[in-house]
Amino acid sequence: MLRSTALLFTSCLITNAAEPLPNANLLPTTKAIYELIRKKADTDAKEMKPYTDQVPLAENGEISLIPIPAGEFTIGSPESEEKRDADEGPQRKLKVDAFWMAKVETTWNLYRPFMENGKNRNKDGTLNRDSNLTTTEAPEIKEGETLVDTVTQPTPPYVPMHFSMGDGYSKEYPAVGVTQHAANQFCQWLSVQTGHFYRLPTEAEWEHACRAGTTTAYSWGNDLSQINDYAWYAENSEFQYQKVGAKKPNPWGLHDMHGNAAELVLDQYLANAYEAYKEGASNPLTYPANRYPTTVRGGHWDADADQLRSAARLGSTPDWKVRDPQIPKSIWYFTDAPFLGFRVVRPMKTPTLEEMHRYWNTTPGASE
Repeated sequence: MLRSTALLFTSCLITNAAEPLPNANLLPTTKAIYELIRKKADTDAKEMKPYTDQVPLAENGEISLIPIPAGEFTIGSPESEEKRDADEGPQRKLKVDAFWMAKVETTWNLYRPFMENGKNRNKDGTLNRDSNLTTTEAPEIKEGETLVDTVTQPTPPYVPMHFSMGDGYSKEYPAVGVTQHAANQFCQWLSVQTGHFYRLPTEAEWEHACRAGTTTAYSWGNDLSQINDYAWYAENSEFQYQKVGAKKPNPWGLHDMHGNAAELVLDQYLANAYEAYKEGASNPLTYPANRYPTTVRGGHWDADADQLRSAARLGSTPDWKVRDPQIPKSIWYFTDAPFLGFRVVRPMKTPTLEEMHRYWNTTPGASE
């Protein structure tokens, strides 16, 4: 059951002062990264333009970001839209601040070095120094360690997470089978190396970027005869994910917003989430109070065409890790979700320390 105290944030990430920070024991790492980001922000250009960041621990792999303009858009689908689900309404006009979004879904060349980090990790991802995998340990930097080591990172996967699709862990394919917690920690790992603050998009940001100024069912229009030009889905994917960026982008230059890998966002999934949105609200976020379900957008390579619509929504489920034999099951892997990936965003405005920590530590509950 979802906690009734799930918070809806507007204009900025507002919290109840009485609510403790999640994973407060990891706050020293957040503080250190926050200082790095604030220092770099003082020298960064303020204009919104495309840019590319290098990721040193990914053999200097690159991640390219596209500017997404601030603006107002209508979230959800009209009742007249074909295949509309009840959870896609009521429609609301929302405002979103400017941000950058990754041009393509996060690929294995960036995610694999985070996943296979070569460190002895506790189940919760902290460094294991006491030989007890079930404990959590302080994020202290000891001899031979760096700040990035103190970011919680995955224990080794139980099965190959490429699921024998594509060319294994190829840099051309999206990283999949990733939990929201793992994606959040990847964003922190990415931030400490680049000096830019990265996180998952909110649901509102994601749909604003996907629509790219359009009001049609898909960002290219309503004509399904064009779907093969823009999306990988059940009818053309050959039953597996495909190389990122191979299809046409949406009007703002983002590839694979429809299909290929479905994409994690920050919000708790609530079927009636939009009912709580006030008309004209700014930057809403339904903050996750529980690990399940969180919201997934965009459809995927094994989905029908209607699931790829700009407004289509899906909630995560524990069944996505049923194959994991561990007790408790890993917080890092969805061993039965070869269709699920993510992409990152960077807001133009750097958040406060407390906001940053909450973004990276949503749904921190116990392992399943």
